Amino acid sequence: MEFSQTEHLEKRKKSDLLVLPFWNDHQKAFKSHSHKANLPKIVEDILSLEDFKGKEGEVLFLYVEGQPEQRICLLGLGSQEKMTTESLRKSYGTLAKACLSKQLKHLNIIVPEIKKLKEEELVQAIAEGLLLPNYHFNRYKHRDPEDKEETLIQTINWIAQHPNVVEIAEKVKIICEAINIARDLVNDNADSITPPYLAEYAKEIGKKESEIKTTVLDKKRIEKEKMGLLLAVNRGSDIEPAFIMMEYLGNPESSDKTVIIGKGVTYDTGGLNLKPTGGMETMKTDMAGGAACFGIILAVSRLKMKVNIAVVIPTTENGIDAKSFKPGDVYTSYSGKTVEMTNSDAEGRLILADALAYAAKNLNPSRIIDLATLTGAIDIALGPEAAGMMTTNDVLADGLTAAGNISFERLWRMPLFDEYKERLKSDIADLKSWNGRTAGANVAATFLGQFVPSEIPWAHIDIASTAYMTEARKYLPKYATGYGVRLIVEFLRHYEAVKK
Repeated sequence: MEFSQTEHLEKRKKSDLLVLPFWNDHQKAFKSHSHKANLPKIVEDILSLEDFKGKEGEVLFLYVEGQPEQRICLLGLGSQEKMTTESLRKSYGTLAKACLSKQLKHLNIIVPEIKKLKEEELVQAIAEGLLLPNYHFNRYKHRDPEDKEETLIQTINWIAQHPNVVEIAEKVKIICEAINIARDLVNDNADSITPPYLAEYAKEIGKKESEIKTTVLDKKRIEKEKMGLLLAVNRGSDIEPAFIMMEYLGNPESSDKTVIIGKGVTYDTGGLNLKPTGGMETMKTDMAGGAACFGIILAVSRLKMKVNIAVVIPTTENGIDAKSFKPGDVYTSYSGKTVEMTNSDAEGRLILADALAYAAKNLNPSRIIDLATLTGAIDIALGPEAAGMMTTNDVLADGLTAAGNISFERLWRMPLFDEYKERLKSDIADLKSWNGRTAGANVAATFLGQFVPSEIPWAHIDIASTAYMTEARKYLPKYATGYGVRLIVEFLRHYEAVKK
């Protein structure tokens, strides 16, 4: 994607489409439009007929002659009074999808004047709406020679007098490119995106991105570190696990550091508690938290943010084999706590437990946040509208909630009542790994909390309902969403230049 900017409409570049934004009071908006010069009469005629209402996300294409474009699009933004950054994302997301369906590559976009928004908020929301849907995963799809080849939007010329439009849009592009990297990792074949592949991918990032330091622990080192829960989950797979760490120090004078941990189960059969048909087909997505970690650290590094972060990705398959770990047996975690395995399909919390304990002990975190496709229970509770957040730290909760509201990767805080600990009591070990479906997401988070020292602020974010969509919605494409990248980048903005 390439950006350029033109201050005046009459000086715009030749392109496939000119986009004119309107409020639902569109005639008034048109008459007051600062860029109305040299527009063809057909626009005024269409508005006078009231076939176009200016509703949020309404799109009307007009075919014209004698213009730098063959098409003009009237784009509805809805009510000016009720407008939000999210409504802008949705309207421009609808536009982007319409452009993709018509295979329009080059756009002239008039930036609307909205006094209630700061320039950065306005341009960021529009750019996100345009760029987030601008993604295809079709590398395994053969194209019928008679069909048009799928194409993406390639250039946007912003028509605006705001001085920093391209600079703001470029930052959005960096984040969206990182999101697409995460999406590709989730969408690709589980036989391709294995723990060794992720380990090598992390090493390549360390080589190419000079400000990112990569460390990978192989199976022998994992055994030496006594990560017994990660090793237990890996028993049923013939592919070795990996423990990936990447660090970016954008503010080396500060001791403040955020550690992000992403669940990296590259395929989850359920183990001996084998998943049924209908429950296994999308289990290549069970590493979406780990994929988001790749996107997060790449975005933060390329934006040159003045923050210190580390990402940790414990990664393994949860396969099924004669050596698979057995429900009812007890294994010892990295922290030394013993765990009675009560369900081999509750594997994500096991590898996260070792990662949380390791990060707390070795990475000097100021706070820890984990992202995981952990439970189906969170989907039942919240659906795709929000991820579940569990934390006992109000400051961390407030910061993440605010970031979720801005990015619209929303979070809903779920409780961590002390009573949930009762469900983790075991007669033969320090903890049970699972105890039924009741309060499943909350009990899973409570389990994880037993591996984080109480003095370290920690939040668990269950993204099982938001990381992957079976149908495209709003400005998100079908399948992997890259959820968590925009959320955490927005969260980290508040820690830029913190000195301790």
